[in-house]
Formats: sequence, structure tokens, C-alpha cells
Amino acid sequence: MAAAEQKKSYAIIKAFKGLNTKANRTAIDKEEFSWLENAQPIGSGNIRITASQNNLTFASNSSANIVTNANVSSFYSTNINLTDYLIAFEADGRAEYVSIIGSGPNVGQGNTAGNIAVIGTFSNAGVSYAQYKNQYAIIGDPSKGLFAWDGTNLNPVGSVGTIGITNPGAGYTEAPNVVIQAAPAGGVNATAVATVTTGAGGVASVTVTAGGSGYTTLPSVTFSAPTTAGGTTAQGVVTISGGVVVAVSITNPGSGYISPPSVSFSSGSATATAALVLGSVSSITLTNAGAGYTSPPSVTITGGGSNVTTTASAITSLVTFNQGAVSVLITSGGAGYTNSSNVSVAISGAGSNAAGTAIVSGGQITQVIMTNPGTGYLANTTVSITGGGATTSATGIAVVNTDPIVDVATFSGRTWIAQGRTVYYSASTSPFDFTSVSAGSLTLTDETLHGNITVLYSANNFLYIFGDDSINVFSDVRVTSTGATLFTNTNVSASVGSKRPYAIFPYFRSLLFMNDYGIYALVGSTTSKISDPLDGIFPYIDFTQPVTGGQVLLNNILCAAFNFYVNSSFPLGPAPSRFIQAVFFEKKWFITSQGNGINYVTSVPVGGVVSLYGVATTTLYRLYNNPTANVASYIQTALDPMGDSIRTKQALKFGIEATVANSATFTVTVDSESGSSPPYTLSNSVLWTNNLGNTIPWVNNSSVVIAWSTQSGYYLYKTDAQQYGKYLGLTQTSNSAGFVVNTFEFEHELRVRF
Repeated sequence: MAAAEQKKSYAIIKAFKGLNTKANRTAIDKEEFSWLENAQPIGSGNIRITASQNNLTFASNSSANIVTNANVSSFYSTNINLTDYLIAFEADGRAEYVSIIGSGPNVGQGNTAGNIAVIGTFSNAGVSYAQYKNQYAIIGDPSKGLFAWDGTNLNPVGSVGTIGITNPGAGYTEAPNVVIQAAPAGGVNATAVATVTTGAGGVASVTVTAGGSGYTTLPSVTFSAPTTAGGTTAQGVVTISGGVVVAVSITNPGSGYISPPSVSFSSGSATATAALVLGSVSSITLTNAGAGYTSPPSVTITGGGSNVTTTASAITSLVTFNQGAVSVLITSGGAGYTNSSNVSVAISGAGSNAAGTAIVSGGQITQVIMTNPGTGYLANTTVSITGGGATTSATGIAVVNTDPIVDVATFSGRTWIAQGRTVYYSASTSPFDFTSVSAGSLTLTDETLHGNITVLYSANNFLYIFGDDSINVFSDVRVTSTGATLFTNTNVSASVGSKRPYAIFPYFRSLLFMNDYGIYALVGSTTSKISDPLDGIFPYIDFTQPVTGGQVLLNNILCAAFNFYVNSSFPLGPAPSRFIQAVFFEKKWFITSQGNGINYVTSVPVGGVVSLYGVATTTLYRLYNNPTANVASYIQTALDPMGDSIRTKQALKFGIEATVANSATFTVTVDSESGSSPPYTLSNSVLWTNNLGNTIPWVNNSSVVIAWSTQSGYYLYKTDAQQYGKYLGLTQTSNSAGFVVNTFEFEHELRVRF
């Protein structure tokens, strides 16, 4: 009697989910994957092989790959005057650009390229960037300060910080003109206005021009009001003799008069004129701090009326944010200074070239204007002030900028700069003015920021301030009636932050960021980890290598991609020690490999789509842009208990449904918890072989090997297979391009329990 046939069972994997490296391969959902590389799980029955990268070339010469002159140390995109640029800062201190064609048949290719800055202009690493409107790329150098590039000119921000009056002049009856030296090409000229004081007197004397007649009682005298805001009206009394006004005595000279006031009497026909204590220049107020100055500009003061006997003079200082720069804070003004030209300000320390000029007023030193802030100074820098005929010497301390610029951002029409724990912000009227009343700074004192600020990022109507393990947000920026700036400062995370400035970017209404233990989405004030499926990868990431990211449109789906390096111990996927991209969309992850050396990536919205560009040391690429080139894909399913985890299964057959354009060849192993079968090669191509089993190639007139394909479109790859285990799965690899996996299928028989 014949034995009964063993019942055959079937399993189908079709409702594709994403990568899951957190759980063991035997424990993840059967629709998840333990590795998924260069294969996007778009939806049920639809895993689409991703496109490969292209070398970035010029539209005018598609055979010329675009390369930089030195290794890239930071990589950004910007838009200036409606032109998109890739900007590369390099290890030798230079910077270069490539403009990208935004429309037409060559969209996304390079148009022009050139230098932004020569060797040594910038530091060799850590250069930060932000876009202001579409006018400037604002560049923050860790030690060399702030710069602006307008697509043609690169200038240090170099705005005027302080104007000190070295000589107030004399004889001024009206405010003089103040002209500040013009900024270099591409900069912004600084402007200022002067205020004239009439000293303690105001009205010095009154001359009676007609005494009138018949006065029997003293008339009152009235002076017209001063024209300067905050001034006071002069007062006086009249003297009469023989019925005639003979004199007017000043009882209160008043203040704020720019020109002599009119004088009138309460009765009679007497007339008089007033004479002022002629004024001096009391202050000079910046109306525009300017930009682009490389050294403090000169100041010229002209005009002020016909009675000027001594012309006023002034000097300026610059705001640069250079690390190691010095300013001087006067702690005691001293006394008895009679010769301001003989005052010496000496700055001693490890740096070089710092120099300042003392400003003397009322026999005291009121401030020191830095004519050169110097470079390389440390916290132990000292200041000594000598000379000037003082009876008591003034004292001051050196204030040294020891913190580098860690990041720059633009938000609410301003430039924001992070140094140490302090955020500086420009005036409401200019991205370069850090002097006016609406400019300022805020030092974070809360314990939630354990160290210094690491990153600034502007998105979603917030300015995010990152620390290693905290996030604050600035919002609701406004200017008061007095011109001061107010804004809210809120801590939204006291436990999670990031020090990876190139791996923070917006994604829909979220801000995504990566740190050394995960990837997070910040939505409003809520921080959520989204990288649980990648937990098996993080222990193998080499964080000494760059970690970068950006948005990219893949298969008409907006994705977020993080680029990082996995080390030689990495156990997942086809090969260790390489740069890979973790790609996220619709709560799913998969991996791509767009070339082992892609160490920096950045997004460019060009031609109506968001593209991702990358650089491998010096060579530039447009990623995911070559759908016809062969790409190495790696798809490893879960190990599936197939409904009974304690019973052994014998694999009999497996099949892969795929949609192919021409030909596609797969190498597949059947896996169990104890190992993998020998590889099976599945192909829809016809192979011509000789008696020895060697493949005979067919070559056309162009010496191109012809692939004989049996079917395009839908194709079922299938074969007999043998493998035993309580869990079964497949590992499929391929070097073919442009195919879609629709279904994985198993036929198996149940065997013994335990």
C-alpha cells in the first residue's frame, strides 16, 4: 500500500514593510526585512530598485566630471539671485561653487564653476552657512569670523561696531555731516549722524538791540524752545533804567539749542537777540553699521555752521566675531587726563596686532576704541593704560572672544550666530548690523544646556538651538517701541540634542536630526525617536567620519536620507567599511549605497524636484539619477516560522515575481536559522552554451554583447530548492537595474516537531 503524500504548504510575502535591524531575524514581522539595500519598499507588491548616482558634469561638456581642487570639509547648497549653487569648503581653506541649471533639458547639471575664496581664506574644517533671502550666503568661520557671498563678491561682514570721538571740536551751531569711508566692492556703506551739544550754558548772553520807552514795571522775557529733543528752554530777567530796557540777565541758559532762540518781551517795543555758547560734537550715532569692511573705516566730519573753530574727529572699530579678538572694558576712568594724544593702551598676551585708542572726556578715559582687534589672544590677555598727564591712571580689562563660531542661521530677517553659550543677533533692519539698538545677544544660563551650543537651525517659524543633549527654540521675535528686540526662549528637550550640524534638516512639518544614538523628529515641542528599526546599525557607525543628510525625491516620494560610514565590524548587508544612506519615508526605512566614498550630501530643490547631491573627497555626484546603470541590490527577508515555530520545514520550491524592463538576473539563497543554501541563479535571459557548458556571447556590429531576454514586464523566477529549518527566508542579490519585486513565494512541507 502506497504511503500518503505529505501535504505541501505555501507562504507568500507581498505586503512589503521596511527594514528592521532591532529584532532578531526570526522575530521581525514576516513582511519586514533584516536588510534592504538599494530597494525601496514603496507598497504592497512593489519593491523598486533605486537608481544609481551620476557624476556631476557640465551641460556644455557631459564628459567632464566636476571636481574640487582639494578635499571637501563641508558642503552646502544655496540660492542667490534665483540661481542654485553647490558650495564646497575645502581642507586647504579655499571655497568653490558650482551653479546648477534649474530648467530645460539639462536641468540639474552644472552650468558654471569657480572660486569663492582662495587657499587659506577659511579654516580647514567646521565652516557653517546660512542663506539670507536669496541675496547672500552668510558664512561663519570658526576662528576667522563672519563673511557674506553675493554670488560674485566675498566680503567679511566687518560692520562698524563703535564710533569714538577723539576731538569734540568747538564752535558748532548745527549738526555736522558725518561721512564714513566707503566699504569695498560688494559691501554696504556705513552711515551715521552727529549730535551737537551747547554745553552747560545753552544761551550765553542777550544783546538788547532796542530799549523801547515808557517802561514803569519790569516786562517778562521769553525765549523760543530748543529744537533738540529733550532740551530745556532758557530763562532770564530784565533790567530797566529811565523807562528803557537796558539789559537781560540769564537765569537759566537752557540746553539743546542748535541755533540762537528768538527773544521777546511781554510789553513795550524793546527787542533783543540771543547768543549761544557755541557747541561741540557730543555723540555720533550709527544709522547703518555697514558691511564688508576689512579694517576700521575712517570718519570725516564736515559742516556744522560758520562759527566752527575746531573740527571734530572720530575713529571706528569693527564687529568681526573673530576668535581670539580683543576688546577693552574700562573698569576705572581715572582722573586728570589733559593730553589724550599721549595716552598709550598696551595689550599683552599670546596673540598679535591688537591696538586701541583711548577716548578722553572730562579728564577721564571713557572707552577704548579697538583700531585692530588682533588675532590669537587667550583669556589671560592684559591691558595697561599709561600717559596723558593723569593724576589717577585709568584701568581696564581685556575681553577676549575665546569661543569659535559653531554655527550661523537666518531667522526673522536677521543673522544669528552661536559662540559658546551665547547667541548673537543682528538688527531688524540688516543681516550685518550687530551694533544698533535692535541688535543684541542672549547667553543661555539654564542647566539644560550642559555644555556649549552645538547647532543653530531655522525652520517652521522657530530658531532651534541645539546642545549635545538639549534643544531650545526662539520664536515670536518683535521690536519694542524703544527699538529693543524681544523674543521667547523655550526649552523643548532637556535630554536629547545633537552635535551633528550637517545631519539636521526639515522634513514636511518636522525637523529631523541625527545624533550618536538615534534619529529623531521634532514636531512643535515634541521630540520622537523614529530610528528604532536602525538600532542594529548604530553600534557600527564611525562617528569620526562626517554624518550628513537631506531630502530627496525618490519614485515621486519625498524621502529623508542620512549619510554615514559603517566600520569594518559591520555584520549586515553585502560589505563592511563603507558610506551608506539610511532612507526614511512613510514610517519605513531602507538602505542605499551610492558609492563607497560619498562623505557629504546636500539637498537642492531644482527643476521642480528635490535632488540630493554628494561629494566623494573631490568628485561631485548627483545621487539617485541614473536608472539604467547596474546597481547592487540586497534584499533579505525575515526568517518566517510559517505558522508553526516549533516544527521543522523542508523547503521544496521558491519563486520571485518581478517586473523587469529587459533582463534581470538574481542570485538567491534559501536561509534558515542554522545557515543558508548554496546560491541559486535565476534569470529571464537565454544563455547559449557549448558542449563544455561555457556561455557563448552574441555580439552586434557595435561590439556590444546582446542579452537574449525571454520576457519583459511581469516574470516569475522559480526553482526547486532544498533547505531545512524551523524558520525559512530568502536572500536575494542582483546587479541588474530598474526592476520591481512583486512577491516572494515558498513551497514547503512540515516535518518533525522539536
